[in-house]
Amino acid sequence: MKADPEIAGIPKRYREIREAVRELCLTFPEEYWRACDANRDYPSEFVDALTASGWLSILIPEEYGGGGQPIGAGCVVLEAINRFGGHAASAHAQMYTMGTVLRHGTDEQKRRYLPEIASGKLRLQAFGVTEPDAGSDTTRIRTQAIRDGDDYVVNGSKIFTSRYFHSDLMLLLVRTTPYSQVDRKTDGLSALLVDLRESRVSIKARRIETMLNHETAELFFDDLRVPVVNLIGEEGRGFRYIVSGLNAERLLVASESLGTGFCLVAQASDYARRRTVFGRPIGINQGVQFPLARAYADLLAASYLRWAAVEAYEAGGEPQLEANLAKFCASNAAWAAANAAMDTYGGYGVTVEYGIERRFRESRLSLVAPVSNNLVLAQVAHGTLGMPKSY
Repeated sequence: MKADPEIAGIPKRYREIREAVRELCLTFPEEYWRACDANRDYPSEFVDALTASGWLSILIPEEYGGGGQPIGAGCVVLEAINRFGGHAASAHAQMYTMGTVLRHGTDEQKRRYLPEIASGKLRLQAFGVTEPDAGSDTTRIRTQAIRDGDDYVVNGSKIFTSRYFHSDLMLLLVRTTPYSQVDRKTDGLSALLVDLRESRVSIKARRIETMLNHETAELFFDDLRVPVVNLIGEEGRGFRYIVSGLNAERLLVASESLGTGFCLVAQASDYARRRTVFGRPIGINQGVQFPLARAYADLLAASYLRWAAVEAYEAGGEPQLEANLAKFCASNAAWAAANAAMDTYGGYGVTVEYGIERRFRESRLSLVAPVSNNLVLAQVAHGTLGMPKSY
């Protein structure tokens, strides 16, 4: 039997995971996602099924009740969700926020929270970093945490904090030393693990409507008290911890884009084989063939880059360049696949029935979040190629 290039780069040890996730996704057909999208509903049933099957806790060490798998397994889970019709963004934050806790949290924090996260009793889905005025310039955030005895008192705001309304815990980046008092602009930032079950009275949340069913919110903190024991790592070094977590985020989100791209190419190719116009299948035309073929080639290339970055991360490294480029290449390839699929379907592509327009919208988001692809290019230009820094 001919080998499937789509899975050629996936390590063999992960292929059973891909198949198992595929089987779960098949129980949530396009009609389910169409209804969630139309009603702006959070896919609670799907997330519950992921949790019950252990996929959302796959990166948690076995000693805390998780799967004990490395980041590559998480990449396979999220890619498979999007590849087989789902939308992994509804739950993906639990994996990449987990990286910050796993790498930099205390043993006591892990014992307190990880078992309940692994069992599904707690959800760690919210990630509070972005602010209205700072945008991508994370060092300019203004949300401030002042030490008061055994607590930090937090005041400020965050924006685009997704899944806040479906989280029990939130990883929050704050400034514990004013920007004007630090030697390096990345100093003075700290990461706090906020227990939302105890804290919502001090947080005002406003839902933000977006072009896709990606529930997000703007948050306002009014004397929010967070115990000092919930500080992740050392005070003032939170930016480094968040960046470490962002490398994991880039790899996981890249995998989602790959899943979406492969799904679109497979669906559009099948349609091109079956759809007959002017007495012949439209797939015979190179104007249909070549955009899909090129998108597929770019997806495969991005997949191999992703696996190279995963290998470096699993070896204990911080492959910032490779992780960012994997996200950059995967999101661009998925967007190309979305456009090729839309062109292949023509007028039917913009109807909700086939799911193309939903994935089209989802693919567009990945070009700007998390992290704008233009910012990735800027980082490559000055960080790797040595050109003057533009920001």
